[in-house]
Amino acid sequence: MPVDKVLMYLDNRPFAGPVTNIILEIKSMNHVRIPGVLVVLAASLAVVGCGKKEEPKAAAPAAAPVAAAPAPAKPEIIVVKIGHVAPLTGPIAHLGKDNENGARLAIEDANAKKVEIGGKVVQFELLGEDDQADPKTGTVVAQKLVDAKVAGVVGHLNSGTTIPASAIYNQAGLPQISPSATNPKYTQQGFNTAFRVMANDIQQGSVVGTYAVKDLGGKKIAIIDDRTAYGQGLADEVEKAAKAAGATVVAREFTTDKATDFKAILTKIKAKKPDVIFLGGMDAVGGPMLKQIKELGIQAKFTTGDGGCSPELIKLAGPASEGVICTQAGLPPEKLPNGQKFMEDFTKKYGQIQIYSPYSYDAVMVLVDAMKRANSTDPVKYLPEVGKTSYDGVTGKIEFDEKGDIKNGAITVFEIKDGKLVTLKSEGGTAPK
Repeated sequence: MPVDKVLMYLDNRPFAGPVTNIILEIKSMNHVRIPGVLVVLAASLAVVGCGKKEEPKAAAPAAAPVAAAPAPAKPEIIVVKIGHVAPLTGPIAHLGKDNENGARLAIEDANAKKVEIGGKVVQFELLGEDDQADPKTGTVVAQKLVDAKVAGVVGHLNSGTTIPASAIYNQAGLPQISPSATNPKYTQQGFNTAFRVMANDIQQGSVVGTYAVKDLGGKKIAIIDDRTAYGQGLADEVEKAAKAAGATVVAREFTTDKATDFKAILTKIKAKKPDVIFLGGMDAVGGPMLKQIKELGIQAKFTTGDGGCSPELIKLAGPASEGVICTQAGLPPEKLPNGQKFMEDFTKKYGQIQIYSPYSYDAVMVLVDAMKRANSTDPVKYLPEVGKTSYDGVTGKIEFDEKGDIKNGAITVFEIKDGKLVTLKSEGGTAPK
């Protein structure tokens, strides 16, 4: 490129400083083609840059990022399984589901608290099984829970399934807390793994039998049981208490837990003219029995234990349930400091409470409490703590005697009035302070 053209180009550019001097020198050369000058000029321009702006300096290497303070390590999360067993099919499936829902609510509440045990956050998981209220099925599902490595078991509902299953849990060293099995034989076996959070049949039978005589004025008592471990066991205790209170047992009949026709045994009882009839059985039997008692014109007062003391009995019997006296093993939840909240939370999520769901809730919480005190979810390590329990539950103060029975078990007597269970009185029990 000729020098004069270079100069014309440069003259029209807004250079300043050293570049201006270069241009003047080139002009003084009188348009001589000097390639070397162009080279020098190009080099100078590369250094100085165009216009008034200087070529940006090369960015300094970024300093190595300062390491942020390490975030506190989050506790490891571990899953701990708790088994639950109840009949989820069959005539008393509604009671089994009630139990299971109580346990599920406890699991949810425990998880919401993010319980830490052994430096780890525990995520509790309920592993539910259906024993169909059948002893053989009960032992099968018990072994299934053992094989699943559950840390503890809540259940079973029925005494007839709880007692044989307890031997399997004992062999595996698994803590078992029944929320509803009341037969004394359960804890009389001497297993250090067996506990229950409600009063047993000895305590309940004593109250029912005595109430039938002293409060209802019964001199002649007729007793029916369903031949289950629960029904027969409770009936035996009622008979003892009624006789001790001065009454005569004029009839002792039996049926099954799946029967629906009771007219034959009721006709025999009618001939004895009893003042009081007691049923040792569940609401699925009591409901249709009450209807048939009314159809036969039997005037005796009808009483039953916790298995029949439910909204389902009222539903099944209808108007025939009016005036029925029944008992539950425990204090009324609505009268306990923690009970009211439980009732609100449970009914909002699952609907009406049947009988045992508050006890299932407490059974789960007792296991969790023992794990926390032992700082371990290992059954071997926390089992001893279960026996040392002193827990304020939704059903009252929970402490166990040397057999695993709840201390000072409460019994509450109800009367069905206008389709509702109305509390008459309570005996025993300790309310949380």
